[in-house]
Amino acid sequence: MTVTWTVVIPVKVLARAKSRLGVLAGSRRPELALAMAADTVCAVLSCPEVAQVLVVTSDEVVAGFLAPLGVAVVGEDGPPAAAGAPRGGLEDGLNAALAHGARVAASRWPGNGIAALSADLPALRPAELSRALRAAAAVAGAAAFVADEQGVGTTLYAAAPGAAFRPMFGGASRRRHAAGGVCELLLDGIAGLRRDVDTPEDLRTAVTLGAGTRTMAVAGELLDVA
Repeated sequence: MTVTWTVVIPVKVLARAKSRLGVLAGSRRPELALAMAADTVCAVLSCPEVAQVLVVTSDEVVAGFLAPLGVAVVGEDGPPAAAGAPRGGLEDGLNAALAHGARVAASRWPGNGIAALSADLPALRPAELSRALRAAAAVAGAAAFVADEQGVGTTLYAAAPGAAFRPMFGGASRRRHAAGGVCELLLDGIAGLRRDVDTPEDLRTAVTLGAGTRTMAVAGELLDVA
């Protein structure tokens, strides 16, 4: 079954993103979060199964930086907020933001499969995403997901045409997705797809796997690597 995909990527307001990286990144934490999002987006755009990428964000800086890369951008429930403006946004409802993005995607690009992807996958390779999306397309009548490296959370949730889009990201989402009848994709060779970055150790692992150029420009200095 050949499926064309729209990938929805939620990106938090930078001032609140990746708080656990603050101990390493300090004032450069927003810069690092944006670099990781950009590297994730670039990898997705290079995946042949992906026709469109839709970024959901309430941050004007994120929208302005990522849109020129070739993605569509939509606010969670309105236009992006001005830089530094306080609002709840993705911090208060990641799955609601994804559902909103999925509705926009279904309206603009009907007939596509819709996938939700974490924005903090700087070591993602297009071939890894391609393999996972092809596997998701082969799942009859149900959505599919990829668990994170720890086996607790989720990095990719994919609903082919005809499958319900009901992501349950956050915390122990692997267990919730599996309990809800979502098919877990147990694939080898997708380390970059499973390596989301929340802590300094996660970042070190992503760098070892081969993070994208934007992430390396920041992480290389923070971690003092060549």
